[in-house]
Amino acid sequence: MSAPRTARYEQIADYLRSLVADARPGDRLPSDAELCERFDVSRMTARQAVQTLANEHLLYRRRGKGTFVSARPVARVLGSPLSFTVSTRRRGLEPSSRLLHAGMIPPTAEDLAALRLHGEPELVLVERLRLADGVPMAIERAVITPDCAFVLEGDLVSGSLHDAFEAHGRTPSTAYARVTSRKATPRERRLLDLSSDGTVLSEERTIVDDDDVPLEHTETIYAAERYVFEAVLRRDEGPLDPN
Repeated sequence: MSAPRTARYEQIADYLRSLVADARPGDRLPSDAELCERFDVSRMTARQAVQTLANEHLLYRRRGKGTFVSARPVARVLGSPLSFTVSTRRRGLEPSSRLLHAGMIPPTAEDLAALRLHGEPELVLVERLRLADGVPMAIERAVITPDCAFVLEGDLVSGSLHDAFEAHGRTPSTAYARVTSRKATPRERRLLDLSSDGTVLSEERTIVDDDDVPLEHTETIYAAERYVFEAVLRRDEGPLDPN
């Protein structure tokens, strides 16, 4: 019995995978029209092949611009106190930042509660666009306790906030986090170079030092297509809740 024939769109998908394997994030891939001509197929078949790789997060489309290689998904451990700089370098990528805002801001009730503060007139805000190998990965909005305002004097483009904390004897040791997903706002789509229907993962973290004193309350908006979250789960040996 002869082997079943491979569907044409699967042949095209395999061809695209071979291109992606040798490409860098952001490199342009053949258009639907170019695929139609190369493989002598209909536009519908070409689109099916492209959509297959889009579903695998290997490529993305930009209306009116073309099809491009996606950044490799970066793994992040949920609740890790590691800075973006350290965790990105551990993945073999080069981190960089674009400063969006740095200075003092009026506090919100949520920030004050997370940082266990009362009556502070101002808190420190550092907002940055975080990149890996030049690809925008996340928007980080860090609200910091006023006694750590020294971070504003450091290098907020290529430096690490956590390095600044440690240099002043405050070591980030534990992070409490939660993650939700939602549609990206127009600003987030622009900064993260997402499509019109792009989604983001929002990680809210409160980081404390070795003495369990809060240092920062951070919301990091990740491009969902470029991240995967990991978690370590352990069995709870305590008594079961009867309810």
